[in-house]
Amino acid sequence: MADAGAGRARGRGRADGRRTLRAALAALVTALTVAVAAPSATPAGEGAGHERTRAAMEAAVRDGIPGVLARAHDGQGPWEGSAGVSDLTTRRPYLPGDHFRTASIAKTFVATVLLQLEAEGRVAMTDTVDARLPGVVRGNGHDGRRITIAQLLNHTSGVFNYLDDPTVREKAYGKAFLEHRHDAWSGEQLVRLAMTHAPTFEPGTGWSYSNTEYTLAAMIVERVTGRPYATELRRRITEPLGLHSTTLPGADGRLPRPSGRAYTRFHDDPGTTHDVTEFNASLLWAVGDMISTTADLDRFLGALLGGRLLPPAQLTRMTTTVPMGNEPDIATGLGLFRYRLPCGVEVWGHDGLFYGTQSIAYATRDAGHRLVLDFNGDWLAGTRAAGDVLRAEFC
Repeated sequence: MADAGAGRARGRGRADGRRTLRAALAALVTALTVAVAAPSATPAGEGAGHERTRAAMEAAVRDGIPGVLARAHDGQGPWEGSAGVSDLTTRRPYLPGDHFRTASIAKTFVATVLLQLEAEGRVAMTDTVDARLPGVVRGNGHDGRRITIAQLLNHTSGVFNYLDDPTVREKAYGKAFLEHRHDAWSGEQLVRLAMTHAPTFEPGTGWSYSNTEYTLAAMIVERVTGRPYATELRRRITEPLGLHSTTLPGADGRLPRPSGRAYTRFHDDPGTTHDVTEFNASLLWAVGDMISTTADLDRFLGALLGGRLLPPAQLTRMTTTVPMGNEPDIATGLGLFRYRLPCGVEVWGHDGLFYGTQSIAYATRDAGHRLVLDFNGDWLAGTRAAGDVLRAEFC
């Protein structure tokens, strides 16, 4: 769930043999880690250009995902491809301009806005959370006076992940999601729920993926600017870059047209494929509620790593990494992951996972080679599917 529970849920697998939501939606990071280290589903040397990428996409469809849409950009220019269908009822194929929910790719946007504010001298990554949100991170061992903004952005704060709270799990895990899919949540409410639990570890002593960290980061943006986060996102990123298809939907549960459908299989109803296209994404406010397209995300990634959104000092800070647990080939920057693929290529970006969507957006550090893709089903999250496509494109 927006990469729910990544870190503490890493490697736990499926309790009692069932694909619980926490396991299925635990870090797509895990899926990519396993995938890129395993043999590719596409034999080396088969096809040229993006043919291996297309073959890996088609393999995911054969494995059961309804469809996948991708856009790659390299020295030859952009390439767009798809496999499967965007709608299981109409059998409509994917269109290059189709909208989808990006899930946690939205976190890279949050980090970018905060680093822009740092470049303007309005905030510093070394500021404590309490200095910007007095008294908000307190209780059960949490202390915002001991946590920096940088620790929020690289997942070393230890702040409890609100998606692990029993109140959230009761309404959002399994088929209960269908009954509560239009419930409204606020960022402040979700942070308060997180504060009723103990931290995962002392600040700076470990690594654990927590959505609460980025909820707090977006709240800091609002406190510093005096404007809603959605407004800052538009004025700083989407409008200057012409990302006309990238939005934060608020309470509107629909996907803009053109778009396909999004599907899931709940752990407590594994034999049924459910259409979960429409829902109120406020549960993921700022951390995973974004809607976009492959072209918009490709342009954003190119602009970010190409130095058009951040001054050199802030881009260097963003790409300065900390280890991600015991994973030697993965590290975490501020809103970015760095993967070292088996072929030696390093890629930077983020992935996203929530009901009905599994997305990735990665590029080489010079932004010269980029890949954005979205699966319209989430149940291959623990398999090699996403990693096979990533490897096929970059290796």
